Amino acid sequence: MDNSLPIESPSMSRRQLLNFLTGSVVAATASAAAYPVAKYFIPPKETTEGGAILAKDILGNPIPASQILAEPPGTRALVAGLAGDPTYLTVQKDGTIDGRGIVDSCTHLGCTFPWNNIDQEFQCPCHGSRYNADGSVLRGPAPLPLKLVQVAVKDNAIWIAPWTAIDPRTGEKPWWV
Repeated sequence: MDNSLPIESPSMSRRQLLNFLTGSVVAATASAAAYPVAKYFIPPKETTEGGAILAKDILGNPIPASQILAEPPGTRALVAGLAGDPTYLTVQKDGTIDGRGIVDSCTHLGCTFPWNNIDQEFQCPCHGSRYNADGSVLRGPAPLPLKLVQVAVKDNAIWIAPWTAIDPRTGEKPWWV
């Protein structure tokens, strides 16, 4: 009779253990590298229920309302609005920001244009379209008034939302809705 104990084979060989540890280290490293890449491609959520976004400067930093309100009344500040479109905000005489912003995109061919403070109108340099202070067409070839956005100030933050109400300049449903 043999009085020796039976030798059982281990459930995992040394090679399997090393393969498992190597795979775990590679998976952890790949996950750690993929996380920042994935975060880069997923934009941060900066909208409210109504689709409003924060007004930003050219570098993508939110602009505090106090910065724009420090300017004299009648000043038109250009900010990045909905979908990054340049949008004019106006400082009113009572020291607030107007509830309507005007998108800086000509309705003729989509050119951007400056506000001419001397003539008190928007003037498109490409084909000569002119718009008055509220964005209505003064002279073509632009066929439609400028697009409006809603502007609200909450806690020193400027929120820009799509304009979905009746266009106050025409009394009709806005052409951009």
